Amino acid sequence: MVFLVLMMKISNFLQYNMDAYQYSKDKKVVIFELDDVLFPAKDYLLQVYYLFAQFIEYTEQKNAQMIIEFLRSEYENHGVEQLFEKTSVKFGLAETYRHNFDMLHKNARLPLKLLLFKNMLEFLQELVVDRKQIFIVTSGDPEEQLNKIKQTEWNGLEKYLTVFFADELNQSKSEIFQKILNNNNLSSNDALVVGANKFDEQQSKLLNLSYLVSQEIYR
Repeated sequence: MVFLVLMMKISNFLQYNMDAYQYSKDKKVVIFELDDVLFPAKDYLLQVYYLFAQFIEYTEQKNAQMIIEFLRSEYENHGVEQLFEKTSVKFGLAETYRHNFDMLHKNARLPLKLLLFKNMLEFLQELVVDRKQIFIVTSGDPEEQLNKIKQTEWNGLEKYLTVFFADELNQSKSEIFQKILNNNNLSSNDALVVGANKFDEQQSKLLNLSYLVSQEIYR
């Protein structure tokens, strides 16, 4: 019964995501990034900002909601650059709180689990049914990326994932892609990379790997 439900979901997925299926049907491995590929990066960061604001309210008796709204607005309009500095100026926070801000990015226990994009979940399930190998090659702080993985609702898919942290290995993504190919006796024609930006695409093209932008799957 569970298998039947899974096959029905995959059938629905294929109706609206033929591009992903066409790209992956003749591949043996599919390689993903995490942020804005499998789930929205903001789903993690906004929860980190919520926890930081609550911490500041507890220690400094400053209004948490105002801090949350400021962090959210700055992030959505200007990104993560200098976000602590802007917040500390706005609310008069001591520099010592930078440590708490940074550590929450690495080890926050989120109020809510991270949810995969719906179509991405169905794509992953399709890959498992088709017995294709699934890899995650992710850039960024390894502790933070691991924390995201641990707090993602994988719907049982976690046992099919092999993860590489580029920063921990001190290797480029293209080097890790090549290692995956070598370790599995595969050629560049056997792999598909799913990413979210030009850098991911460039790293894929260095090895002539097929590349699919993630928005084509979860749009």
